[in-house]
Amino acid sequence: MGKITNEELLSKIHSKFGEQVFLTGEPFGLLTLETGREQIIDLLTFLKTDAALQFIFLTDITGIHYPGQEKPVGVIYHVHSLVNNTRIRVKVFMHEGDINIPTATVLWDGANWMERETYDFFGIVFDGHPDLRRILNVDDMTVFPMRKEYPLEDPNRVDKKDFYFGR
Repeated sequence: MGKITNEELLSKIHSKFGEQVFLTGEPFGLLTLETGREQIIDLLTFLKTDAALQFIFLTDITGIHYPGQEKPVGVIYHVHSLVNNTRIRVKVFMHEGDINIPTATVLWDGANWMERETYDFFGIVFDGHPDLRRILNVDDMTVFPMRKEYPLEDPNRVDKKDFYFGR
């Protein structure tokens, strides 16, 4: 158990940011917040530099794509306070045609590769990134493979027909 509770952490964040940051849940005790891209760097800076919080370890940055939502593309940050043994998840969702977000490399050098991977698989552009280019896929690839833009299976496959399985 951490030295700071989720309630204390949430009240500290709300006293600084007010309604710009809101709680979306606490699955398995992991405090999950959502904010806008305008506040994300300020929020991450506050979490990292506040003397009581000290969320100095960036665990992961990744993307998510929910095609049916109003803001379908999101960026998820996981940060860890080693001093307090507390983790927090911060989400930012964006509209399909405008998926730019400020880079977190100004706070953590390790964000460089995580943001490149997120760009490579989801197409999210991190403004101000020092070297935003594909990292795992080929450079001339024109799609982003983790977006849910294609059917899961080829409808023309004949080996998946019901009569082959006695149905």
